[in-house]
Amino acid sequence: MKITVIGSTGQFGTDLMQILSKENEVIGLNHKDIEVANYDSCLILKQNHPDIIINTAAFHKTDQCENEPLKTFSVNALGARNVALISKEIGATTVFVSTDYVFDGSQNKPYTEDDTPLPINTYGISKLAAEHFTRQNPKYYTIRIASVFGAAGASGKGGNFVETMIKKTKNREPINVVEDMWMSPTYTKDAALTLKEILERQLPFGIYHATNKGYCSWYQFAKEIFCISSLNPILNPIPTDPNYGNAKRPRFSALRSVKLPLYHLEPRDWKEALRAYLIEKGHV
Repeated sequence: MKITVIGSTGQFGTDLMQILSKENEVIGLNHKDIEVANYDSCLILKQNHPDIIINTAAFHKTDQCENEPLKTFSVNALGARNVALISKEIGATTVFVSTDYVFDGSQNKPYTEDDTPLPINTYGISKLAAEHFTRQNPKYYTIRIASVFGAAGASGKGGNFVETMIKKTKNREPINVVEDMWMSPTYTKDAALTLKEILERQLPFGIYHATNKGYCSWYQFAKEIFCISSLNPILNPIPTDPNYGNAKRPRFSALRSVKLPLYHLEPRDWKEALRAYLIEKGHV
């Protein structure tokens, strides 16, 4: 297959490039190559006649999204529309990478692909709009991931939660982590492998949740990082500060797939994935 990856140097894009290029012809585009919010810039996607176009580009600084809604919707929603329209024109399949933040977090159990989205912040609203725009190409996959950690680190954020915890420990800083916000961690390498299987098996088009199995609070996630890494920092569980940041955040945004098991596809448990990541990064 000929595959183009938008955002190829990002945290998820880097693993996609490494995994998909082993058996496919893969071209990576980064921000210098393409501006998804600009339709004319997206015309580069027509080159090499790809069979699949994967769009990982996003403006995902959640609090900043509240202050810059125009930029947020330009990149996330309009960008997805541009990619979908060009994909449809050339007969390519569109893959859009979405988020757990399309849900409001009120149901207190993991969200599946069948649950109705109801975002509560600008970032989540823009990603839901992007999901709808992506459907303008009937040949589409929307892959929802969350709380990602990968070897390349987050583009625009620097590192990821795991690296931040380890850095604070090495700096001997006391660490406060919220204990009442729940999510499903996603190892980007595992998500890339899941997407590879979806594409190779040509699963039915639609939405798939591709987080690692299970869920935890951010505090539990931090405890597991330190347990596996044999670190013993001062770690304090704290409640969520309702006045923190500009954006509302879902309290329980864990994801679960009811579709992948139908095809005998199920990512490993988040604890196993975390251990694999820490080994990959040399922390274990």
